[in-house]
Amino acid sequence: MSPELADVLLVEDDPDDASLTLRAMRRADVTLRIVHVHDGVSALEYLADTTAVEGARRPRIVLLDLALPRIGGLEVLRRIRAHGALRMLPVVVLTSSREPRDVAACYDRGANSYVVKPTGYAELIGTLGELTRYWLTISVAPP
Repeated sequence: MSPELADVLLVEDDPDDASLTLRAMRRADVTLRIVHVHDGVSALEYLADTTAVEGARRPRIVLLDLALPRIGGLEVLRRIRAHGALRMLPVVVLTSSREPRDVAACYDRGANSYVVKPTGYAELIGTLGELTRYWLTISVAPP
């Protein structure tokens, strides 16, 4: 079975945060194919499917929460960077943690960006709009 095509892979376990993020992206006029998975294992399985199926298209960006069940965000990030076909995939950590040790750990493991989830809905709309426009229209993706 081929994986669903996605521009964005959203890895978020909290259903309220996921719903809010998806709504905010729609409000920001982000017209992308978004696949949402609920935990680290599902994220890695989805990404593995995109590398295993000939002609499958990987997401153009991963939005990764840190606090995930089964396999945490840091381990997901480490495994993405260790996988030859995925190592250059842009990964943006989108989390509520402002802890300096979390920021450092993410960049140490190869995160492309670390974004603290805004607390206000209007700010979230703006942040997600800017983030996706940058990574999907301004930045040149690796081959």
